[in-house]
Amino acid sequence: MKRRYAQGGGEIDLIAVRGRTLAFVEVKARATLEAAAEAVTPRQQARIRRGAEAFLAREPAYAGYVMTFDVVLVAPRRLPRRLPNAFGQ
Repeated sequence: MKRRYAQGGGEIDLIAVRGRTLAFVEVKARATLEAAAEAVTPRQQARIRRGAEAFLAREPAYAGYVMTFDVVLVAPRRLPRRLPNAFGQ
């Protein structure tokens, strides 16, 4: 639906909708999947939440949707790993 969304002091790599679920997705690429997971810090999670709040303020039609904060980890020669609702609400 949206890529590289930046508003309200926040930034989100992907915003996707499936049914009544609205997913705010952070994509992290590092040398290993473990390093990618460690790169999603509490500070970055707050930035993603700010972006989600800004998105919902601009798009009130999605306010009733179930929200998830997912992370996709990417590393060379490995399949990407999706962590659904990685840091909850």
